[in-house]
Amino acid sequence: MDRVALRGLKARGHHGVFPKEREEGQTFIVDLTLGLDTRPAAADDDLAKTVHYGIVAEEVVAVVEGDPVDLIETLAERIARTCLKHEGVQEVEVCLHKPDAPITVPFDDVTVTITRSRV
Repeated sequence: MDRVALRGLKARGHHGVFPKEREEGQTFIVDLTLGLDTRPAAADDDLAKTVHYGIVAEEVVAVVEGDPVDLIETLAERIARTCLKHEGVQEVEVCLHKPDAPITVPFDDVTVTITRSRV
């Protein structure tokens, strides 16, 4: 299976269990790896035979900016489902970053990584 990756998609969302997170929102960063067969697109040099990663990026940002959830695990699941709606995408790995998580000790990042497939 071939891979198409999008790294560092940024969007502001209002996700989290604390009222401040819901009210003020924060930046979330998404890394995606889409698994698909790119041979048909490459053979014919045809965008219609692969995944349009620009559209995927817009849809993922809309999910992050959309309805709030408590857990980033839930948000990652929603992102994965959105990616798998694209016909050619057979598998997706979502790494969701929450760099401004409300943690009381010094840290660089919090991430949740999930892999989902059609199978």
